[in-house]
Amino acid sequence: MKAIDPLREHLLKLLQWEDAHTNFESVIKDFPVDLAGKQIPEIPYTAWQLLEHLRIAQRDIVEFCRNPKHVSPQWPQSYWPHEKSPPDADAWHKSANAFQRDLKSMQKLVKDSSTDLFARIAHGEGQTILREVLLVADHNAYHIGQLLLVRRLLGAWREK
Repeated sequence: MKAIDPLREHLLKLLQWEDAHTNFESVIKDFPVDLAGKQIPEIPYTAWQLLEHLRIAQRDIVEFCRNPKHVSPQWPQSYWPHEKSPPDADAWHKSANAFQRDLKSMQKLVKDSSTDLFARIAHGEGQTILREVLLVADHNAYHIGQLLLVRRLLGAWREK
């Protein structure tokens, strides 16, 4: 098996978030879906809105990297759901699973040695795959931290 180069290895670790803070899987595992739409007065978003925002934004970035015909959602209104609660538990789980699938797609793009991390994306405005990977990692870390905070404030988090 061919060894992965050090930059790709570091990027893959960055996308998994297990070194510096709690990862997505840990934050979402056994999340009480009945609390997903509960509004905390000091926080502008519910857990559902954060999860959906994470999914929508990451999907947009992944598709931008893969598909020259991709059209991004309207900013900012189409990146945040208006509904505070998921319609049902199935919607919550589908959103979480879609987020994880898209994250795996980004990881697959990074692992592929034919992906030039430094080349400008032809249909972009100067972006590179490297920039988009860093954007995904940064954006996800920020909002996963918020999701963990919401979970804590809802009393639904136990330290491991």
